[in-house]
Amino acid sequence: MQIERILHSQGFGARKLCRILVRHHEVTVNGEPCDDPFADFSTDNLRFTVKGEPWEYREKAHLMLNKPAGYECSLKPAHHPGVHALLPMPLRERGVQNIGRLDEDTTGLLLFSDDGQFIHRMGSPKWKVPKVYEVTLKHAADEKLVAALLQGVQLNDEPAPIAALGCEAISERLLHLTLGEGKYHQVKRMVAAAGNRVEALKRIAIGRLALPKDLPEGQWRWLSPADLEALLPTREAATK
Repeated sequence: MQIERILHSQGFGARKLCRILVRHHEVTVNGEPCDDPFADFSTDNLRFTVKGEPWEYREKAHLMLNKPAGYECSLKPAHHPGVHALLPMPLRERGVQNIGRLDEDTTGLLLFSDDGQFIHRMGSPKWKVPKVYEVTLKHAADEKLVAALLQGVQLNDEPAPIAALGCEAISERLLHLTLGEGKYHQVKRMVAAAGNRVEALKRIAIGRLALPKDLPEGQWRWLSPADLEALLPTREAATK
């Protein structure tokens, strides 16, 4: 593929702009300078730099972000900055979308992609991808709270009680709550319906993919093949 087309596909602007970047000696390919925008390269394991910034070719973008508080999961945020502002311009230009939403004050694991099939699989209620939340409570947890969340609580606008897939008291005021769906303010509403209140909320896992401990808030990174595998349902879950 021509290098100008490669740069365009990776979010570095219109082809004319990509052509200018190459001709102005702003691009290297696999460690070598490139000043011919029409030079052809294999995209397999292709690594390049633009203005000294290293990148690697990805046909589809799959990435994770450790979302901080104070950001909205929207392309048109109303009251706070949008989470896309935390991503570099090329990723925003190629149209990555956040998969699902976290409230403005909720932190933790958030996925992004420009792969429609992946977005559908991760976001569709049909697949019931489990999501684990670290819940800081206002009042101490007891066995009744855990039992209520596991058995199901009635929310005002729902026809039937909703139960957590898993609930574990980690400490007096800390729960790990696992849900298979993502309704509006669901964790906060479920905890309130069970007689407590959420003081802080952090998503710590999606499927078998845990939020990396070495990924600081506000930072992103590509999903590795192992990460993508961890997002797939287990054989047992797939048969349910």
